[in-house]
Amino acid sequence: MIRATLDRPWLMADFGQPMRVISWAPFRPGLVLAQHVLWREVRDADLPKDLDAIAWLNQEMTRRGPSDAVTMLTSRNVEKYTLTRAKTGNVAADCLATVGLSNAERVGYRQPVLAEQYGTVNLLVALSHGVSNAAMTEALSIATQARTAAVIANGPVLPEGPATGTGTDCIALACPPGDIAYAGLHTDIGEAIGRAVYDAVADGVTDWMKTEAGR
Repeated sequence: MIRATLDRPWLMADFGQPMRVISWAPFRPGLVLAQHVLWREVRDADLPKDLDAIAWLNQEMTRRGPSDAVTMLTSRNVEKYTLTRAKTGNVAADCLATVGLSNAERVGYRQPVLAEQYGTVNLLVALSHGVSNAAMTEALSIATQARTAAVIANGPVLPEGPATGTGTDCIALACPPGDIAYAGLHTDIGEAIGRAVYDAVADGVTDWMKTEAGR
């Protein structure tokens, strides 16, 4: 379902066909139709506090050319992406993720901003089967839960406890047209999403902790 193409500073996911995509990505957020999801890598120095990052990304997308792509920003080296697949029953889920944790947070507690350091867990999960709008929202919650579980199990510990994510995480979920009503943890869809996302994020967190933590 996901074919990943690396052309740094871009990472592109191609579904091979238009899919319904729901996200809070900075470019084409909400519920849209798209065949591609992009990551745009930036350096921390590219994102000063007074920068309008959305306007800057819009300019980058204009320079890149016409595109239907949903697009996310990351300061993580996009070469470090992870791509996993999980299958339960006749349902498959792919997850493409990049993981940076330099601005890790624990939900409910904001860390003091001591430097312009941006780390983001950006992930895309694509389903083999189509679900309803309500089930897409439910599926997004499962992806979020799996992301959080992977960060807690493998990531840094903050003064208040284990990190649960970062201040700038983004999740996108894609599926073909369809009307399956439920995507919770008791369903094949929910199980496949959870395992694909957990495995992709856990691999990314483990690599970041080995190579970047403490820098």
